[in-house]
Amino acid sequence: MPELPTLSDPQAFYAKVWNIVARIPRGKVASYGQIAKMLRPPAGVDEATFAEFGALWVSNAVAASPNEIPWQRVVNSKGQITERDGLEAKRHKLMLEDEGVPFNLRGRIDMRKYGWNGK
Repeated sequence: MPELPTLSDPQAFYAKVWNIVARIPRGKVASYGQIAKMLRPPAGVDEATFAEFGALWVSNAVAASPNEIPWQRVVNSKGQITERDGLEAKRHKLMLEDEGVPFNLRGRIDMRKYGWNGK
């Protein structure tokens, strides 16, 4: 995979991501890619580059989100927690379970049942 390009204004992009994440209701989740598809490419980024790297940029935005943003409601496209470190992944899972989002034996969330439709 090519190196992740740098955004010209990451804070502006992050703010747009946080605005979307803040709308995900309790007990629902969205994927990084789903959120990327809800956004336009940032200034200076073409559609193809955004299609390739948008979910990664969203992931970085979620990782940098302020405390009031419900970051725990964002998972990967398989309905799994993307591990950055083991303790954080455990906390992530517990926070979602506290919201009523269960995991199956493979550690996945049923995205058809618990996935947010963006409305």
